[in-house]
Amino acid sequence: MAVVARPVVGPGLAALLAVLWAGCAFGFFHAWAIAMPGLDAADPRVAIPAMQALNAAVRVPAFAAVFFGTPVVAGAAALWCLAAGRRRAAGLLLAAAIAYALLVMLPTARVNVPLNTALAGLAVPSDKGEATAAWLAYSQPWQSWNLMRLAGSGCVLALAGLALLAIGRDGRRSPG
Repeated sequence: MAVVARPVVGPGLAALLAVLWAGCAFGFFHAWAIAMPGLDAADPRVAIPAMQALNAAVRVPAFAAVFFGTPVVAGAAALWCLAAGRRRAAGLLLAAAIAYALLVMLPTARVNVPLNTALAGLAVPSDKGEATAAWLAYSQPWQSWNLMRLAGSGCVLALAGLALLAIGRDGRRSPG
């Protein structure tokens, strides 16, 4: 009797981890989409230092694990699914990993991080008009691109969820 090697982590568990990581990323960008209009409503001389503090505070291992880990987890899950013969799920998870890199990581690196860096170096203007101009120059493009990251991470979450569903459907049709 031949022994068939199976992945240590089942494809369903691997896909579930991808869903969880993608969900955390989606939640992170969703929270920004909700919070930023509140900062827009504040006096810009308050909003600027508040955002500077928020940007500094977000650089923690928990954020890094989600932000950088989401495409890694999705890619690893794709490999596990492929090894287990779950090609449809593997393709969806690979698409999720690629979509995250293009729709979330790329805009973050090209737009949001440079905006954050410029804001970090800004001395808060004491004149309200100058502060308003500085805040709008930051907030408007930052929020537009955050919506791209939100939509992108939502697509990634949907792809990972579809992969998990595909594994469930395949599991009902054939053992393993």
